[in-house]
This record gives sequence, structure tokens and C-alpha cells, in this order.
Amino acid sequence: MSLERVAVHPSSESADGRLETILQARRRGFRSFVVPPGDLFQQQPAERWFVLENEVICSADRSSPPFRAPIVHVRDPETLDSTLKQNPRPNVVVVRWEGERLIPLENAIAARGGNEGIWVITQRPEDVPGALGALEYGAERVVVDVPDLDALARLERLLESRPTVALAWELVTVSRVESAGMGDRILVDTTSILRPEEGLLVGSSAGFLYHVVSEAIASRYTRPRPFRVNAGSAHSYVLLADGSTRYLSELSPGEPVLVCDPKGAARSVRVGRIKMERRPLVLVESERHGRRPTVFLQEAETVRLSTESGALSTAHLTKGARVYGVALPPARHMGMEIEESIEER
Repeated sequence: MSLERVAVHPSSESADGRLETILQARRRGFRSFVVPPGDLFQQQPAERWFVLENEVICSADRSSPPFRAPIVHVRDPETLDSTLKQNPRPNVVVVRWEGERLIPLENAIAARGGNEGIWVITQRPEDVPGALGALEYGAERVVVDVPDLDALARLERLLESRPTVALAWELVTVSRVESAGMGDRILVDTTSILRPEEGLLVGSSAGFLYHVVSEAIASRYTRPRPFRVNAGSAHSYVLLADGSTRYLSELSPGEPVLVCDPKGAARSVRVGRIKMERRPLVLVESERHGRRPTVFLQEAETVRLSTESGALSTAHLTKGARVYGVALPPARHMGMEIEESIEER
């Protein structure tokens, strides 16, 4: 998750200002902090704390492996090369770029064969998305100076607008559409206005999720609800903005979900509320590489899947239609991707 890889460094001159920044950052979901030695405020479970003193960052919580890493100011390729040679993987290297910042970071990731131990420290929230995404991996951790609450709000907006998962879109052929009786379906009402082509990725198996579009287009009998996706049955997976999955029935207000469209646009939006109601469901099945991924959706004119020619409602969906979805690694533990042999049917 992006927030887990970002460490907030409150840089206000006053201790009260730094404490307020930490309290507000907690409320926004940040869990890593870099502070002066005297600012080890009451730590919360699952938080990571680090101390910055005399241009050196040290671990400050007992749950983390101890390390001590000086901040290296990189101005040229020679400085970067010598720093990496003196601090081989997995040693932590903390870099503050002087000038170019993206190509050098990509070079560092390539030289190490991954992002392990590569930290970047920056004064600008605007630098964070690039540092998180360089060469697909990004830095293992980005430390960002946050002098005030306005800077914290800018940082949050920048991370909200940048999903952290790459989407592998596919067109699959529907092999079965049939009534599935009554079931509990979930409406996901977001805090954002969605475009007609935007929607959520939902499915019965984590290895393939179907693209269910928003209710931004009205029917003859209903008004548009551009903030809403009628997402599917309660057991279904939904993709979150950090690349993990959640059961639709477990979504809660404030969680960031991934909203996307098959043309490639994707963004993070927050759940405003969910509504679970008993409704008639339809089973949609497709064929994909010898497997048959499914999704259970409400049978209604306002519930639509993305197809080659636009959105098609479940009330008119038939065998042979080609619909969009996204392939993902199927093995998950608590919603997070893991390496494991698994089969879901």
C-alpha cells in the first residue's frame, strides 16, 4: 500500500505542530513516522517509527530490525555508484536527490535488482508519486517533509489519485448467463462522482475480476446515481486501490477502492457507504485459459458490464458477449497477494 511505504517527517519548528501533524496523519491512515529524538510520542500498534538526528535515520521501534543509515546527498552518477557499492543489498540506503531524481532512482533499483533497502527523502509531497512508481517498484520507503497540515493534505490527495496496481485488461467470452435466485447484493456508494465508463473490479475468484460500471447513466425509470456501483453479491471480491482485495460484504466507509475503465484510466476513491439488500441475482460465467471465472450480479437494467461496444446490462446479457475484466495473481491471504498454489471455483 502506498501509505505504508510513505513515512511522514513532521518538520514544524514547534513540538506542538509536529504532534498535530502526527495525529492528523494517523487519522488519514499513515503509519510510519520519522521524528527528532525527543518526539517519540505515544506509539500505536502497527506503526513504524524512526529517529532522524544529525542527518542519520535510525529505527526506533523494537518490532523492527535495528539499522542506522546516514542520508546521502546524491548530485551525480559517481556518488550514487559509490553509495550503492558501499551499502550492498539489503542494507538501507537513504538518498536525498540533488537535481535529477527519477532516472537515478530507476538506476539504483536496477543495480540492486529490486527496491529493497532503497529509501528516498524529499521536501516536496509532489515528488512522492514518482518515487513510489519508478521502474514499477519505486523506493521501498519514501520519507517526506511535512511542515504543516496543508502539506499533509496535498500528500494525501496525491496518494489518493495514484493507484498502486498495474491492470492487465482482457476480453473474455461469456459462456453462461442464468438466474441464480435471491441473494444479498452490495451497492457501493463512493464519495466521488464517477464517469459512465468507470467502475469497480468484482468477481467470485481473485484470479479474474469483471468490470462492473457505475450507475452514471439513467434508465427510463431511474435517475442516474453517478457515485454508485451496484457491485455484486456479498461473497464477491472487489479490488482496492492498493492492489489487495476485500469481500464486498466487508467494505466499510472510508476505505479506498480502485475505480477504473478498460481504456486504462484508474484512480482511488473512498467508500461513502454500502447497502446490502436481497435482490434477484444472475450468474455470469466466462471461459478463460481452461478456467471458468464467475460473478454474481443483480439482474437489472442499471447493472452493467463493460463490453467491446460499451456497457451492457445484466438484463440483456447473453452467451457469446465479450466482456472486460482484469487478470490478477489468484493466491491471496487476508486480501494480500502471496505466492501459493491455489484453485478457486
